[in-house]
Amino acid sequence: MKIGMFTETYRPNVNGVVTSIDTLKEELEKMGHHIIIFTTTNPEANPADDVDVVRLPSIPFVSYEDRRIVIRGLREAVKIAKEKDLDIIHTHTEFGAGILGKMVAQRLKIPVVHTFHTMYEDYLIYVANGKLLKRPVIKRYVKFILDDVDAVITPSERMKRWLLSLDVKAKMKNIPTGIRVERFFEVDYTEKEINALRESLGVAKDDLMFLSLSRVSFEKNIQTLIRGFKTIHEKFPNSKMVVVGEGPYRKELQQLTVDLGIQEFVRFTGEVKNEDVGIYYHASDYFCSASTSESQGLTYAEAIASGTKVIAQGNVYLDELLNDSSLGVTFIGDENFAETAIDYVKKNIPTNIEVLENKLFEISADNFGQSVYAYYLSTLVEFSKKRREKEKETGLSYLKAKIPLARKIKKSLEFRDED
Repeated sequence: MKIGMFTETYRPNVNGVVTSIDTLKEELEKMGHHIIIFTTTNPEANPADDVDVVRLPSIPFVSYEDRRIVIRGLREAVKIAKEKDLDIIHTHTEFGAGILGKMVAQRLKIPVVHTFHTMYEDYLIYVANGKLLKRPVIKRYVKFILDDVDAVITPSERMKRWLLSLDVKAKMKNIPTGIRVERFFEVDYTEKEINALRESLGVAKDDLMFLSLSRVSFEKNIQTLIRGFKTIHEKFPNSKMVVVGEGPYRKELQQLTVDLGIQEFVRFTGEVKNEDVGIYYHASDYFCSASTSESQGLTYAEAIASGTKVIAQGNVYLDELLNDSSLGVTFIGDENFAETAIDYVKKNIPTNIEVLENKLFEISADNFGQSVYAYYLSTLVEFSKKRREKEKETGLSYLKAKIPLARKIKKSLEFRDED
């Protein structure tokens, strides 16, 4: 199968959407499929790395200088799509590149599958401080964009329910992004390596290490973890919290630790390379998150694959992911983080190997790729069926319209024959 993926964000950028696209691309390629990425121009991109990547003219996105949006390139995209003889289009954005992808699909008469990656309601504050775009506008726009695609993939049940509440017409399936479990589960970090990392973070061998790993921004709600950690530390004086990541809210969070008098027990590492995050999970006792804006949940899956128990703000996705207490626990409401964490630490629930092995397949990249491919196939079948029905209906309509004219022509010919 030949698949064209249209996305506004791609390498060299690094984020959850890029990770999801790359994971899917690699899994599909392992199955023998050919993937072409259509994305934005990027001053930081290395042409040597752009194998099967088509970069289309773009400009920086409003309020996000490191994000770009496609502004033109339909003719080029259609030409390449025809040359590659694409079977299906998979869009990963609701803006320029996504709209372009739909236009290409219409020209080639092939189906469009769309992955809805972002809950925009959680990010409105970042666009002109929430004054430019309002929730009703976002809802109408999302419905407008998705109503004419053939199928929608949501990475979480929360997103699927939100789209269903908008009465989106396209068929929908929840397929969480998988991870490469072997990068976390099968890695043999030595005790020496783990102790060296903990020591560099000021965490002793016998200390309890609580980990936060995400972009350091307001919507990730790390402030709740830090406030709750003050109570946790009072209960467990040998505990430390490590905040891995970089972002615009770091200074405010660091000041918060000072205000709470716990700056000695909270460590901020800054950004860590993606290939190096595994050891942080392995070195930690608990992975914590109070975010309510997660759409993909990759860090939760990575923690589970590393054998690190999760303490997280609950939602439909996490309640299903952490369906056994040996994997982790959820809480509802910021004020309940500390109490939930303290109770869970006290229980000290051992790992259930059978539960973990089943969960590892469920969250694996392999399962993710197979699930998306199966969805592609069902979408192609339905699209072909609808197209045949439409062509049949159009053909009949055409013939019906021509019947009166045919009769007139016949009469005219008969009249001439009589003469």
